[in-house]
Amino acid sequence: MAVEVVYRSSRDLERLFMDKAEADRHDKMLELAELLAAVLQKAVPSLNESQGEELGIFMAKNREIFAKAFKNQPDALSELSEQASE
Repeated sequence: MAVEVVYRSSRDLERLFMDKAEADRHDKMLELAELLAAVLQKAVPSLNESQGEELGIFMAKNREIFAKAFKNQPDALSELSEQASE
């Protein structure tokens, strides 16, 4: 019988990871998404909870692109448009 070590994100108990670093990255992404969702819902009260959650996850997954855009490289957002069209 073989023993396999798996890791679980503390914020997403259903997902298992074979690598601790990958589980940590996923956990941090979800933490950022949660914070973003809270900020977005305060800024735009008409957003419902699931929309805020979706937006938060989208922004957290693409944080590098948004970071470039916020650092005076707005053209970086075109990468997101290209991803959406694929």
